[in-house]
Amino acid sequence: MAKKTPAGWTRKHLLGLEDLEAGEIRHLLDAAEKFLPYAKGARPARALAGKPPVPPGPLANRTVLNLFCEDSTRTRTSFTLAAERLGARVVEFQAATSSLKKNESLLDTARNIEAMGLDAIVIRHSDRGAPHAVAEAVQCSVLNAGDDAHEHPTQALLDFLAIRHKLGRLEGLTVAIVGDIRHSRVARSNLYGLAKMGSRVIFVGPPPFLEGLGDIAAPVETSTDLDAILPDCDAVMMLRVQFERHERNVPPGGVALDLEDYKRAYQLTAKRLARAKRGAIVLHPGPINRGLEITDQVADGPQSAILHQVTCGVAVRMAALSLCIGALDRERKIARPHPAQGLIQSDGAPLTPPLSHKGRGRQKRGLSREGRGRGKSSAGA
Repeated sequence: MAKKTPAGWTRKHLLGLEDLEAGEIRHLLDAAEKFLPYAKGARPARALAGKPPVPPGPLANRTVLNLFCEDSTRTRTSFTLAAERLGARVVEFQAATSSLKKNESLLDTARNIEAMGLDAIVIRHSDRGAPHAVAEAVQCSVLNAGDDAHEHPTQALLDFLAIRHKLGRLEGLTVAIVGDIRHSRVARSNLYGLAKMGSRVIFVGPPPFLEGLGDIAAPVETSTDLDAILPDCDAVMMLRVQFERHERNVPPGGVALDLEDYKRAYQLTAKRLARAKRGAIVLHPGPINRGLEITDQVADGPQSAILHQVTCGVAVRMAALSLCIGALDRERKIARPHPAQGLIQSDGAPLTPPLSHKGRGRQKRGLSREGRGRGKSSAGA
């Protein structure tokens, strides 16, 4: 049985950060902190001695489906390791060899696999809102691993955890998110969450990358001048240029971009990073296009938190899975009828659920006392 969901988290789905409250974000981050020792596969001494790990498989005998319809390295692997380290079984869905190729709908695919017994579906899809549609179609938990340029909640949450570790807080920070904002689900989720946690977020990039942001349901601060805003920044998150989305989302011909001009204005070099606040950290959700948005010296340098982000990702996804499936357990428990509930006897009267052994014992003791009472009353008469 999954661990009891702590007070403060009631959602069986994690679909985005736009609808989460600051307290819910903080609650999930605090839960992720407790899983960090397991993020790299570490185990307490008693587990190394052949004893059960601590905690002992909170999702043992549970099944998680990785339903990835877009390419992924970090997110898919991170969710897989997170589920396995919680004791769950993981089913890896291969879209390229599935019945989606035979024109089966996404919702039919999800419902059919759920009918085999699932506790959670982790979904990545190229269509905006696909995880929300699946969540409405199934009974199990659904976690959004990225939908088009809409949201990527667990990526933003792991970014928050990495920032909190490196800088000690989220409140009062200034975070620049630099690059292909227009096509970035990471930028949107970070904006929603960081704003609620008290951070200032600045989207930075050339004008074409700062267009098409009307879908964002939050105030947006933008700048085309990276050098001008760096002195205010506690953290700088670099984004890759998503060439694969340009022609699909911005017809005809895609976004016109001179790569040399882009590097001159927006590539994060050691010299440029020196303009940021003392102790500023560098983030990147990956994959990195080295030599384009960031240099090797910065990506691998002392201010880089990029690999720490990846470690935090396992812990965040362990927390997300355990909290969401825990909430699902509570929902299932409430909805589960007693085996005799709703049944009727042959004479049409409702069938009363049988008493437990303890209940029968109490009933016998009660009758016995009544009997003794009646006996005494009769003798007195």
